[in-house]
Amino acid sequence: MSKPAAARLISKVPSVPRVTSRRAQYSASTKRALIDVAEELLTEQGYSATSLDQIVAGARVTKGALYHHFSGKQALFEAVFERIEAEARTAIQAGLKGERDPWRKAQAGLGSFLDVVQQPSYRRIVIQDGPSVLGFERFREHEERSTFATVVEIVRAVLTAGTWDLDEEMLQTFTRIFFGAMSSAGESVATSDDPAMAALRVEAAIGFILAGFQSLAAAGVPMPDPARPVTDTQD
Repeated sequence: MSKPAAARLISKVPSVPRVTSRRAQYSASTKRALIDVAEELLTEQGYSATSLDQIVAGARVTKGALYHHFSGKQALFEAVFERIEAEARTAIQAGLKGERDPWRKAQAGLGSFLDVVQQPSYRRIVIQDGPSVLGFERFREHEERSTFATVVEIVRAVLTAGTWDLDEEMLQTFTRIFFGAMSSAGESVATSDDPAMAALRVEAAIGFILAGFQSLAAAGVPMPDPARPVTDTQD
């Protein structure tokens, strides 16, 4: 058979559906359904009260399908946790978008962060259950990957707004302090009986601190030199 004839024959053969692609789509939709249902149940009931049976029933899949994607309940929780943290990071970054003034940028970032920590899923899954389910070290790793870079961006903008000439080590020191304060503030809001009022208190307190930094920068007050610690001048 000549090559042209063979080519004509091949062109008449019906194309075979892309079974692999279809399976991949089904697998992805199954995984997404499991995470969706798990987030809803974990938010409403908490980790200890939520069972895998409830999750697979809500997602309308078998337990075998769940174990195809996740090694168990903790792994599924971590997937939900990661998605919520990613959404939080996106929301905070959206709040910063377009803000060029460093002080307004810091206030916008704070406001977005406080909005995030009041959301039911963030309060229950990230703040309340996260540390105990994942363990403190793993919880902190996730937290730093999701929000630490944003805090670095805000702190760097504020500290470089004045005439201060800080080395990278000092910038990192300030960032760690602010990150710890923000984490603690977020927890206090998320666990409060009145999150909205707790958020207003945090916003007022941190806003007051930022105003102090802004005044120091405007007045040209130098930053303390860690190599030359302040000594007691009293007799």
